[in-house]
Amino acid sequence: MSQRPEKLYGLLGHPLTHSFSQIYFNQKFAAENISAEYINFDIPDIDFIMEIISEHHNLCGLNVTIPYKEQVIPYLNELDDAAREVGAVNVIKVIHDKDDVKLKGYNSDIIGFTDSIAPLLKPYHTSALILGTGGASKAVAYALRHLGLSVQFVSRRKTSSTLVYEELTKQHFKDSKVIVNTTPLGMYPNIDSCPDIPYRFLTEQHLCYDLIYNPEETRFMKEAKKFGAETKNGLEMLLLQAFASYSIWNK
Repeated sequence: MSQRPEKLYGLLGHPLTHSFSQIYFNQKFAAENISAEYINFDIPDIDFIMEIISEHHNLCGLNVTIPYKEQVIPYLNELDDAAREVGAVNVIKVIHDKDDVKLKGYNSDIIGFTDSIAPLLKPYHTSALILGTGGASKAVAYALRHLGLSVQFVSRRKTSSTLVYEELTKQHFKDSKVIVNTTPLGMYPNIDSCPDIPYRFLTEQHLCYDLIYNPEETRFMKEAKKFGAETKNGLEMLLLQAFASYSIWNK
């Protein structure tokens, strides 16, 4: 840009090679003639957030992605109710009050995921397996519960509230006909990897949703399709949560 934009927005994460947010927002700003810019803040440690805030006086909002959706919370002054309940933040509103700066956290992943998956749910979709236990998995669980589904987390590590992949049986897949991958397995450039679940237990009644959007069809989705399952990637969720992010920043 030839001159400094009035407003600056950005994305916190590491690594950010997979992100489409910068392209999406800058195209939006150009198309709507908005004096704003969106940049990537690829930071090796969440501690750098305060440096970013102090150096960019026109910063109005941030998105947060892997691995900082939970780590960022101690740096915030306030959380909205949903973000507090979920325990994960992917949107920060930067509020400038004279010489003071306050940070309020929100979770637009909930909105994006809910609006994306709701039209696909059938009456027999009453329970879901959520693969992964990171920040995104918490937003997914919150959304599914509000849509009336029960949820079961699946992880590599056994806890009182999670199954491990090796424990999954045919009965689990009979009971839970929605499977959501919230792990980064299969994300570009590691496109040959996928969650280690017994795909052979999937049926035409299963809905397999992958939060990953690059590549467009992940190996998780390909394996699920072999057994007739319906699949969806995370691109629509990304766009819907981005739209919600912008509304949060400007309300």
